[in-house]
Amino acid sequence: MARDVALFIGSLRAGSFNRKTAMAMKEIAAGALELREVGFGDLPLYDEDLEADPPAPWRRFREAVRPAEAVLFVTPEYNRSVPGGLKNAIDVGSRPYGQSVWSGKPGAVATVSPGQIGGFGANHALRQSMVFLDVPMLQQPEAYIGGAARLFDDAGRLTNDQTRASLETFMDAFAAWIERNAG
Repeated sequence: MARDVALFIGSLRAGSFNRKTAMAMKEIAAGALELREVGFGDLPLYDEDLEADPPAPWRRFREAVRPAEAVLFVTPEYNRSVPGGLKNAIDVGSRPYGQSVWSGKPGAVATVSPGQIGGFGANHALRQSMVFLDVPMLQQPEAYIGGAARLFDDAGRLTNDQTRASLETFMDAFAAWIERNAG
């Protein structure tokens, strides 16, 4: 039976390279992992004062993440870190204190960029937050996907064989990581 993995796509843009990469990863992992996208674009900014009566989008988000066996982030880099919407989702899921939806779930991150360094800064910033939140993050192989503008056809399908092979290795390692670390 496929493991339930909550998938977070850091770019909110419908045609983003990150979304295209995530869909390729979903196809590659089919059978072993069920990648289930959890949206976060509608989340109000985290404000502890709202915890007395949490906004409906916060409750929906937390309820969507809680049952997942693992988490996968596919994100661009904004200003050497993660996009603000994704960081807000991480914050919403980590609260209230002691009730984090992240704790103990094995995780992995792939960063995707049209640039050469493939989102290195975002990858490490996200790892830092998730390790603090008790998410054991896949260490190897790392996934920095650069030159993303040249990897997909007009329909959004991955056409680069070397990138496909790298993603297959990454997803196989992530599946094994989940087996070793799932609660």
